[in-house]
Amino acid sequence: MKLRLILGDQLNLQHPWFETVEEKVTYLLMEMRQETDYAPHHIQKVVGFFGAMRHFAQVLKQQGHQVIYFKLDDFENQQALPANLNAIIEQQQITSFEYQHPDEYRLDQQLKNFCEGLDLPTKVHDSHHFMTSREELSQFFEGKKQLILEFFYRNMRKQFNLLMEQGQPEGGQWNFDKNNRKKWKGSPAIPVAYIPKTEELQALEKLIHTAGVKTIGTLDTDNYLFPFSREEALAQLAYFCKHLLVHFGDYQDALHTEEINLFHSRISFALNVKMISPLEVVEKVIAYYRQHEDEIELSQVEGFVRQIIGWREYMRGIYWKEMPAYAEKNALENHNPLPDFYWTAKTKMNCLHHSIQNSLDNAYAHHIQRLMITGNFALLAQVHPDAVDQWYLGIYADAIEWVQITNTRGMSQWADGGIVATKPYVSAASYINKMSNYCESCAYDKKKRLGEDACPFNSLYWNFLDDKKQYFAKNNRMAMMLRLLEKIPAQELSEIKARAGAILSNPDAY
Repeated sequence: MKLRLILGDQLNLQHPWFETVEEKVTYLLMEMRQETDYAPHHIQKVVGFFGAMRHFAQVLKQQGHQVIYFKLDDFENQQALPANLNAIIEQQQITSFEYQHPDEYRLDQQLKNFCEGLDLPTKVHDSHHFMTSREELSQFFEGKKQLILEFFYRNMRKQFNLLMEQGQPEGGQWNFDKNNRKKWKGSPAIPVAYIPKTEELQALEKLIHTAGVKTIGTLDTDNYLFPFSREEALAQLAYFCKHLLVHFGDYQDALHTEEINLFHSRISFALNVKMISPLEVVEKVIAYYRQHEDEIELSQVEGFVRQIIGWREYMRGIYWKEMPAYAEKNALENHNPLPDFYWTAKTKMNCLHHSIQNSLDNAYAHHIQRLMITGNFALLAQVHPDAVDQWYLGIYADAIEWVQITNTRGMSQWADGGIVATKPYVSAASYINKMSNYCESCAYDKKKRLGEDACPFNSLYWNFLDDKKQYFAKNNRMAMMLRLLEKIPAQELSEIKARAGAILSNPDAY
């Protein structure tokens, strides 16, 4: 009898494993405290994983496969991967064990160590999800001094022949990023969000709370955004194509107090648990675009494709190139604690209040809220990257370490010293005001650096540049910022730093 392990983010019905029903193959899925407790997760994230896992197991059974499923409260569930595996191997008289490459280093090591201690044959398989291998990015940049996303992205376009014409990019340019920075001001209208028809939400919520799992955030069972099935994930993607793609590119960086999703697809959870694959996603989006070129511009589609085949695959490559040392990096030597308002949304700064409240309510925020609001403040406040990692890993339903840590410790916090980003993504209030309406109803003045009503982002921004100028003295992309810093009179800079110091000593007062 052969045992095959399926992890909670390996829910890929298209995997070659499932092409034939084999009587002597048993599949194992498990809800475990090991996975709920390594970070404080959002209740919607835990519900999403458990619901999707249960649906997946049910589909496999319907197809005729042998399935063992451990629910969180099952008596025989020992709540840890090795213990459960050993018990099943003994009970079922298993003669060989197989698993798919985990996408988290933690689980990869755990399973390697487990297999080393087994007295039976083991085999590891590819997950057949990503468009690149773990090693592909390292091989692509071998011998290069710097990793540049754009070069990787262009290679991906060529390799898979996506938005290409005779070896050249469609439309005559690779990247339409400059077209994708519009501020949304209430028009065009945003369609109502697609709500998947997920079941068992209340039962799962009760199970998780009864078990004593520590969670964050809230769950509205009538407005749950994440699908439990491949069918619902595909329906969500189809909804995006039909209703949102037409304006996606223009407003992908926009922020607004009254809108959670704007024109974003919200398929990241389904993608990251492997209900759907990145290649099928971009192919479906491009196919829809081909059918509607009279109403959808190329710039809308390219922006989406870039996020999926560029950024997502790139970050995974970085993860496997740099781990495990990546998880310890703190290049800027930041050590401040994360403000309490990241867990409560109780802050007078309107942009942070809305972005964090949205995250607590929906286990979701789009990339600019994550990068330029919550991430930007954490970096300006010089928060220890470990604390930032824990928050991002827990609060978002789509957060799995391979994609979370490279975005936070790399892109957002510059803790990796520039492996991912060529400069730190910091800004004062001006950028936030440019891309959102947050500043319009804020308690603080977006233009002021000093005074009780001055936006904290402003003083923290100049304080950060002054504190870290030695790190960025040779960084060409920081040269303009540092020149502007030098122009601030010494007395004014001293006052700005005093204001910043007061904020940093008690950020929850602001």
